[in-house]
Amino acid sequence: MPNLSININKIATLRNSRGGNNPDLVKVALDAEQFGAEGITVHPRPDERHIRYQDVFDLKKVIQTEFNIEGNPKEQKFVELVMANTPAQVTLVPDAEGQLTSNHGWDTIKHQSYLKDIIAEFKAAGIRVSIFVDPSEKMVEAAKTTGTDRVELYTEAYASGYHEDKAHAIKPYIAAAKMADQLNLGINAGHDLDLHNLQYFSQNIPSLLEVSIGHALISDSLYFGLENTIQMYLRQLK
Repeated sequence: MPNLSININKIATLRNSRGGNNPDLVKVALDAEQFGAEGITVHPRPDERHIRYQDVFDLKKVIQTEFNIEGNPKEQKFVELVMANTPAQVTLVPDAEGQLTSNHGWDTIKHQSYLKDIIAEFKAAGIRVSIFVDPSEKMVEAAKTTGTDRVELYTEAYASGYHEDKAHAIKPYIAAAKMADQLNLGINAGHDLDLHNLQYFSQNIPSLLEVSIGHALISDSLYFGLENTIQMYLRQLK
């Protein structure tokens, strides 16, 4: 059964919209763990529009499950933040500054040399590394040469095509996952996974180790409550 890591960026967005500390980001993370989450994910960005750098330090002190920090390592402050907090996992995402949300994976051929260097730096600090990739066999194959431990399959295309033709939508992900398996790369996945499409994805990617879900899960919790929502997502992964 894949682990469920909950991205709490949207909780930080809500907090920041009014100032103060309501909702309390740290308490939400601790509650999520108590309710069954097997990891907590944050994606700090340079403008700190949701997760603030201080949040990462505060969360590191209390997280009992896996702590996953996502971001673009070309931002030196991000690298320093990760090194100062040594999470269980760092997920490298090629976001541009000011980007609304992640919308593509690494070109692991074009950026291979750079990725090798930065991944080696994180691994030397004892941090597991995952890199965000599109569902492309050649990108997964080139990812292996970077030294990464895992790839995170960017699932927006799957989610967009799921309702029209789920078998067609999942096809490139199955191929990419088979390539990762052959290369002994761990497989994570994330972006737009929700209660409708998660089970089918998990069933068709049997070697899936972890999903990172934020926006849909937090939105669902407005209707179902956080504890119940987390249990609903966990049931989709069984």
